[in-house]
Amino acid sequence: MSQQFFYKAVDHRGNVVQGQLDANNVSDLETRLERMGLDLIHYHTKKPRNIRIGKVNRVELITFCFHMETLTRAGVPLIEGLSDFRDSLSQSRFREIISSLIESIEGGERLSEAMGHFPDTFNQVFTSLIRAGEESGKLSVILHHLTETLKWQDELIARTKKLLMYPAFMGTVIIIVLFFLMLYLVPQLVTFIENLGGELPFHTRALIFISNIFIDYWHIILFVPFVLFVLLKVAMKVSMGVCLTVDRIKLKVWIIGPILEKIILARFSNFFGILYASGITILDGLKISKDFVGNRIIEIALQDVIDNITDGVGITESFERVRLFPPLVLRMIKIGETTGELDIALTNVSYFYDREVKESIDKIQTMVEPVMIVTLGLLLGWIMVSVLLPIYDTITSVVST
Repeated sequence: MSQQFFYKAVDHRGNVVQGQLDANNVSDLETRLERMGLDLIHYHTKKPRNIRIGKVNRVELITFCFHMETLTRAGVPLIEGLSDFRDSLSQSRFREIISSLIESIEGGERLSEAMGHFPDTFNQVFTSLIRAGEESGKLSVILHHLTETLKWQDELIARTKKLLMYPAFMGTVIIIVLFFLMLYLVPQLVTFIENLGGELPFHTRALIFISNIFIDYWHIILFVPFVLFVLLKVAMKVSMGVCLTVDRIKLKVWIIGPILEKIILARFSNFFGILYASGITILDGLKISKDFVGNRIIEIALQDVIDNITDGVGITESFERVRLFPPLVLRMIKIGETTGELDIALTNVSYFYDREVKESIDKIQTMVEPVMIVTLGLLLGWIMVSVLLPIYDTITSVVST
């Protein structure tokens, strides 16, 4: 039975390398390190405090899939391809994973089985597709699909970040400006305004009232949102009802909700289409894809689809019953089911939602910037009017007398 070793080794250049590796025993560990071009210095079976194990990012996975697709298509044996890729990497977590894959394959495991030991790096969709490619003899085709899918996911995430980045930045600026005005600027002007005498207009009194709230309760205003966020996270972990409510609200939030739903359905359609095209059955493809949508409301709807298909209901009718997709998408699925080209139909569905998401993000970005600027302008304008109007009234009364 293999166990995890945390080692310190030295390479042929004399550089000290630290990392982790699965091995049956110390002798096996030394053998594996030698194949990696390393000589063992020291090892632990428990993680030392000074070693941090990094994660494999999506760019590294894209590079891996593209490299392996190219070599596999050229007829290079799998182990040689993996070895070439490992040698191209610097000392990192991914290099150790690739080394472990090579060792597992040399020990008689298939690539998909070896990948299954690292679920944090190769998820269920990834390993299922690799398994389908091994069984069908089309591993290079599967790796190509994985490369394109990972690129699409990376682009989708970049678009989502692009959508949220500017509002988050402007929102932070507005909050900082608001705190500065209410805690520093307004209190300095209040004494001057009150010394002018006379009755203060309503909006000036409102400004002074809000400023006093910020002065007296700034710590509550600042920290309550974080406390509520933490409490919500805890409640979501212990209560399924809270999770369902939060996920339902996410899909209903004005503007953002519909875009989020399109992103989820695009991801589902993309995964399901690739799994189906790879020879995985409809039910298995639905079950695997369902676990990666990231929203429990849609997960429940997809589970209803699975239950309907299990009961003998057609694919299109099953989706119609849960009202998950719009009529245009349902028509595409129906055509795919009728012609036997469901994978092509699902690719079209993914393209449809991908285009909708891109157009929606572009529209929102053109709206967000002026809205944020107007909001900041109204805030500053309200404060300026609240401060200047009493001064104006005082000057007017003095001149008139």
